[in-house]
Order: sequence, then structure tokens, then C-alpha cells
Amino acid sequence: MKVLIKGGTVVNADRSVRADVLCEDGIITAVSENLDAPAGATVVDAGGQYVMPGGIDPHTHMQLPFMGTVASEDFYSGTAAGLAGGTTMIIDFAIPAPQQSLLEAYDQWREWAEKSVADYSFHVAVTWWDESVHADMATLVNERGVNSFKHFMAYKGAIMCDDEVLVNSFTRARELGAICTVHAENGELVFRLQKEIFEKGVTGPEGHPLSRPPEVEGEAANRAVRIAEVLKVPLYIVHNSCRQSLETITRARNEGQRVFGEVLAGHLLIDDSVYRHEDFDTAAAHVMSPPFRSPEHQDALWRGLQAGNLQTTATDHCCFCADQKAAGKDDFRLIPNGTGGVENRLEVLWEHGVNTGRLTMNEFVAVTSTNAAQIFNVYPRKGSISVGADADIVVWDPEATKTISAKTHFQNVDYNIFEGMTVKGCASHTLSRGRVVYADGKLDVERGAGRYVDRPAFASFYDALSRQIDLAEPVAVKR
Repeated sequence: MKVLIKGGTVVNADRSVRADVLCEDGIITAVSENLDAPAGATVVDAGGQYVMPGGIDPHTHMQLPFMGTVASEDFYSGTAAGLAGGTTMIIDFAIPAPQQSLLEAYDQWREWAEKSVADYSFHVAVTWWDESVHADMATLVNERGVNSFKHFMAYKGAIMCDDEVLVNSFTRARELGAICTVHAENGELVFRLQKEIFEKGVTGPEGHPLSRPPEVEGEAANRAVRIAEVLKVPLYIVHNSCRQSLETITRARNEGQRVFGEVLAGHLLIDDSVYRHEDFDTAAAHVMSPPFRSPEHQDALWRGLQAGNLQTTATDHCCFCADQKAAGKDDFRLIPNGTGGVENRLEVLWEHGVNTGRLTMNEFVAVTSTNAAQIFNVYPRKGSISVGADADIVVWDPEATKTISAKTHFQNVDYNIFEGMTVKGCASHTLSRGRVVYADGKLDVERGAGRYVDRPAFASFYDALSRQIDLAEPVAVKR
């Protein structure tokens, strides 16, 4: 299959150039001006448009079993919706139950993901510890292409890690050349606050943010950072929602620590007033953890993204419909946590980032694609418009406008957290491995076309860490 994208401006994280892009058999084979179309090639007219690396969403939860139900979005519908918005790869999470083998959970998620229409990979969560977990982590890294492990510091009584698990897992990850990721919320404090707030008669969705204030996120982020500092392991903090966690990351990076921060599109654009909406379904639809915050935190997060202290944007795409959210009608603690966004991430970040001057086009590419590819060690195969890279490409029309709505989106959920938002700048075409899968509002996807992406261990930052570790080796005093 051959596709020539002609007449556009190629926008990478480092520079923008006028160039045509030729894709053959799923790979970019030429990036140059005035390319001729090979015989039989499909030609995509990109005149007046930008040709960018497809988005990488490093944080999704397709068909996740959680809180007594299963997320409404499966790997087929979720990856298809992503393609409609220009996202060509997701990194999802295989989450073992307590005492479940990590390999067993990984194999289950791989089976579920076989229906994906776009490329995918997995972080694997460590939810408990014994010698079998120690061994499984090595198998996942050395034989399954996993280079990142997730740790939940919240959800007491379910998947929460205590400090002993964190220390054991962080140490093992460092040995294997993997990166540690954390959901930073103090689960003990959340559990106590949930109980107190409910007993005070606050039973609706407004109780959710009250039980998870910024301080519980800041404390957990700081604890994870300091544990990682002592153990000399790289750390990636997911879905930072507040100034406190951002300040922790900024301080650590200023001190030379290998810490990376992720922010969700929703946390940049939606504030906590949604939880006080008079309509339960509307308020409950926005229940996620960490919750949406007050505008002051949004401002801080934008500044963190601009300054480079937050490197990636994601969605935490985990959809539950109104009938599922209704499980917590009389108790906010029972509302399944999760919102959507994989389809709209690029659109809303372009509108509120590039169109407002907060981000350049190149910075946009960095925070939606390239940085994730580099951190999780699939660059330049992903996250780059360059010869030899996978032909995962979005052709972006900066003049196209749309109003986001659950009535018209491809996501398999009955609400949209960006409902009614008008954006200027949308994908006109999306290519997945060199095949045009989205064009002018229509999807043309093939069930199971997505491939699993191996992510090698020992990303480049491990070279520096290894030198630091060697130089810091303790030396006994000779007496």
C-alpha cells in the first residue's frame, strides 16, 4: 500500500518544513518537496494543512473492570475513536487483582486488545508483592516488551500499594531498566475523608472532590518522588491535577532528578464547579480521580506544560455510561471513577493551546506525541515524521471547526466532558501504519489491524542514571 501526502507542512517537535510525505507498506519512505506519486498510490491533498505525527495517548483504560462494572469503551471502539481525533497509538494498563499473577493479567489484556484498530502497548500495574511478582516483572520486560510499571497509591482495600510494595517494585524496575509510574493520591487520607464527608450528609457527586483535595495528591507525589530519589529510578507521575503535585515535580527536576509529569486535557480545561451541577447524571459523569480542580490549578498546569515540567498530555480515557454512574446515586463513593476524551484530546489542546498562544505547533506535537514516544522508548519509530518511522500520521486542518457533542462523537459513551465546546483545528485525515483510516469525518477501520508495540527497556535516561549510580557507590573507610 502506497500513500503520498502532498502539499502540506510537516510539523515535528523540533521543526516545521514544507514537504510531501510518502508512505509505503506502513513505513515513511520519503519526506521531501515535490515528490511524485508512485504508480497505484493514494494521494492525500494536504494543501494549507499540517502533517504531524499521530497522537500517542499514554494513559487509557479500555474495557477496564472497575468498581463492580466494566468500562463501556472496548479496544475496538476506543482505538477507532482515537483515530477519528488523530490519536494513532494508546498505552493502556494491565491491572492485576491482588494476588493475581502479573503475567496472567497481561495475557488477559492482550487478548482483549486483539480487536484494536490502532497500535497499542501496556503499562503493567504492581498491586501486591512476593517473589512471583519479582520474577514476572523480569519476564514482562525481557520477553513481553513492557518497560513501565504502574503503582496506585490510592483505592485502599483494592489495588493500593503501600510503601513496602513501592520500594520493592521500584528497586526491581531499576534493575530491569523500566520506568515507574504512579497514581499519586494518599489512599489512607482519601478513605478517611470519604467516610467523614459521607457521614456529614454529603452523599452526592459534590462529595467526591471534597474527599480528594489537592493536598492528598501533593503528599503522595512528594512521597513517590523521594522514594524514587533514594532508589535512583526514573519516575512518571500520571494525571497531575493540581499545583501541589506540579510543584513537587518542578522541584525534583530542578534538583536533577529524572521525573516526568503527565497532565490530562480535562484537568487543563474543566473546573470543579461541574460537581455541583443540579443534574446528578451531569455531575456524576465528571467523577474521576484525581477530580477536576478550581481554575487556579488549571492555570498552574498550563504554566507547567509551557515550562516543560509537564511533558505529556493524556486522557485517562475510562468511560462509564449514566446507568453505570447511577450505582452511586445515594453514595458518591460508589460512582465508577472515569471520564472520556481520547477522541478530542488533540482538538481541545490545539484550540486552547496553539490557538491561544500557550503552545507553538512544535510544542503541541511534543506534548501530544513525541515526548511520550521518547519517555517510553519507541522514538523515532513513533512520534516522528521521518524516514523509517511508522506511518502513523495526522493531517491537520487548522481552519476546520466543529462543536464537540456526545450526539456526534465516535466514543462509546453517552456523554462528553467537552460537550458544546467549539474548536478550530481538527484532523482531516488519519493514517495508521500507512493506511488512511479516517478522512473527512468518516472512519474506515479494520478490526484487529492494530499491533502490539514492544517498548525496549533502558531508555536513554538510564545511561545517565547508571553513571550516577556508579559514581555514588558507597566506599568503606579503611581503618
